[in-house]
Amino acid sequence: MKTQLLIITALESELDKSVLPAGVDIVYSGVGKINATAATIRAIHEFQPKRIVNFGTVGKINAGLQGLLEIGKVIQRDMMTVPLAPRGQTPFCPKPSHYLSMSGEHTCGTGDSFVTAHDPWLISQGVDVVDMELFAIANMAYQFNIPWQSFKYVTDDANEDSGHEWTHRVNHGQDLYLNKLSELMRA
Repeated sequence: MKTQLLIITALESELDKSVLPAGVDIVYSGVGKINATAATIRAIHEFQPKRIVNFGTVGKINAGLQGLLEIGKVIQRDMMTVPLAPRGQTPFCPKPSHYLSMSGEHTCGTGDSFVTAHDPWLISQGVDVVDMELFAIANMAYQFNIPWQSFKYVTDDANEDSGHEWTHRVNHGQDLYLNKLSELMRA
């Protein structure tokens, strides 16, 4: 089955399939890079999308951000193999250490951990927000030569209260996602 636009979201609590317009395909990847990689590969083979759109939630590193953000760049924040490679780069891997989306101005750092403390490296890399899936989704889109976009709703401050904040705000971005989806479908 071929689709123009495929949505990949980690959890149903972030975006409920029942509120999507008819004909819009969504895949729930689950949390983390391994789940996102596997789900994205399966979805690419099943739906053969022309474009991938990731909707999801993020913690903010840049204190001035809020609401729905469009991500322009994603890096891997938890690849730590020094001295084999600098943090964020996979050693002995020819693939890029960052991926650029179709548009957007914010930088997301992806990792398999929930950020609950200040990390100076994130600031030094210009990371605005953090998540747990986007790098994997972008990596697969790159490997299959599929354009991608990502829209992230800020749920928390990436600090010791993040788990509580995220739990209470995980579904607050849904209406914003739907508005953005409507715009994307008209474009």
